[in-house]
Amino acid sequence: MKAMIFAAGLGSRLRPLTNDKPKALVELNGEPLISGVIKKLVAAGVTEIVVNLHHFANELRDYITGNNFGVIIHFSDESQFLFDTGGGLKKAAGFFDDAQPFYAYNVDVLSNIDLKCLYNQHIANNAIATLAVRNRKSSRFLLFDKDNQLSGWENILSNERRLVNINREDLHPFAFSGIQVIDPQIFNLMAEVGKFSIIDVYLRIAKTERIKACIHDEDYWFDLGTIKQLEEAERFLKLH
Repeated sequence: MKAMIFAAGLGSRLRPLTNDKPKALVELNGEPLISGVIKKLVAAGVTEIVVNLHHFANELRDYITGNNFGVIIHFSDESQFLFDTGGGLKKAAGFFDDAQPFYAYNVDVLSNIDLKCLYNQHIANNAIATLAVRNRKSSRFLLFDKDNQLSGWENILSNERRLVNINREDLHPFAFSGIQVIDPQIFNLMAEVGKFSIIDVYLRIAKTERIKACIHDEDYWFDLGTIKQLEEAERFLKLH
């Protein structure tokens, strides 16, 4: 089983912690974020991982190669150009050559989500992608119908709304958790080039392809994108 860890972000909101290191090497209770994600993926049965690199790429590569995580790890170098989630995934497409669904995991999120359950739900739904989502506060939401099929997106701050089918009603807003399972068929559906978001791909193809939600409200979840959020997660972990 394979996985991709999105670790190429600049970590601007984590400054000054990211002034001299990549976001993936910022520590949560003494452990770099990338280490926790790798261990979680390995526990779920992943045997091979690709990590994209950009900010302080050499430092992140050196850290990973200098530690034995018990898994084969490759690198997709975006040090010259940051491709975003969709473009970054497409750049690493050659890695996913076994026709098997794979995990994609943002390095700056923390959750006790059951990854095997997420994967099994993806298989059962015969989906192109299955996105872990939650009922939580956010400014941006993915909209799903009663069958948990992606049907739109909205930004409540800018009042933007994009619907897959313009006449759909009774849509339910959920915030994306940055954790997903993707079928490699997605690469045949990516018309986009260069820098682009994977969410934009999903919204474009959701009219004809199965893009499903896996709602995991019973799990804990933290965005680790700011120092305040990092501190909140550290306090939570010390109490649980």
